[in-house]
Amino acid sequence: MKGILVVNAFLDSYKFNEIHAWLVTAAKKQGIELQIKTNADLLIDIPGERKDDVDFILFWDKDVKLAQYLEQLGYPVFNSSKAIRICDDKAQTHLTLMSAKLPMPRTIIAPMTFDNIGYTNYDFLRDTGDRLGFPLVVKECYGSFGQQVYLALNYEELLQQLQQCGTRPVIFQEFIQVSKGRDVRLQVVGDRVVASMYRYSENGDFRANASIGGSILPYEPSQEQCELALQCCKVIGLDFAGVDLLFGDKDETLVCEVNSNAHFKNIFVCTGVNAADEIITYIKNKVY
Repeated sequence: MKGILVVNAFLDSYKFNEIHAWLVTAAKKQGIELQIKTNADLLIDIPGERKDDVDFILFWDKDVKLAQYLEQLGYPVFNSSKAIRICDDKAQTHLTLMSAKLPMPRTIIAPMTFDNIGYTNYDFLRDTGDRLGFPLVVKECYGSFGQQVYLALNYEELLQQLQQCGTRPVIFQEFIQVSKGRDVRLQVVGDRVVASMYRYSENGDFRANASIGGSILPYEPSQEQCELALQCCKVIGLDFAGVDLLFGDKDETLVCEVNSNAHFKNIFVCTGVNAADEIITYIKNKVY
């Protein structure tokens, strides 16, 4: 059995290369030859011709056009281009989850403008602040590892942060005070939650991501949390994902984010569960 692991040609760092190596090793342990190729190796060449004698594509990148191209050539692609596209855009993620009425913080999507025009007025920010209250969360739609996420304490900070974002698409969310500096990451593969961890900040940051200084502990998720994480993946169409959940004011669970290519080293360090093994097993069973 052969597969291709697609990675980004221009994102070359140990943090990412280590995960790629884990996936290749996990495949080798199961008798699968997994070859790494970049999105620059696999150029989109329309109309295209399927040449490689491989059984599947493990797409560990966000080049959704390439993923779609490979699907049209007939390759089974994990995750699908549609699922990656939805997860990569936080606004699209929440719109998709809305279709299934899944619980999440109240979210307002900033109106779209053009790069050469920008925002010629900020009247909508007053309305946003009135609806969500302060503090509120500002998130750029494209970002990972807790980056490009800000907390606005008042209208002046909200205006300043949006101006700093320029024309980059953003969403605004109500701030869930009870979940300040803490959340839960559930690693989903197929129809199972294979590992989970509790993330918390000890430095006062409202974000809990371990990559920005948060701490982690093994966590036993409730049935409600597991079911919600699995629903997220089903609605979006994900084969595997990292689902981040918040704690609500009345002990309910809220969806924070869904990550199609979740970085799984921290959850391995925390729980001993190697998501690479789980992902390869899942793909092997799906292809055969």
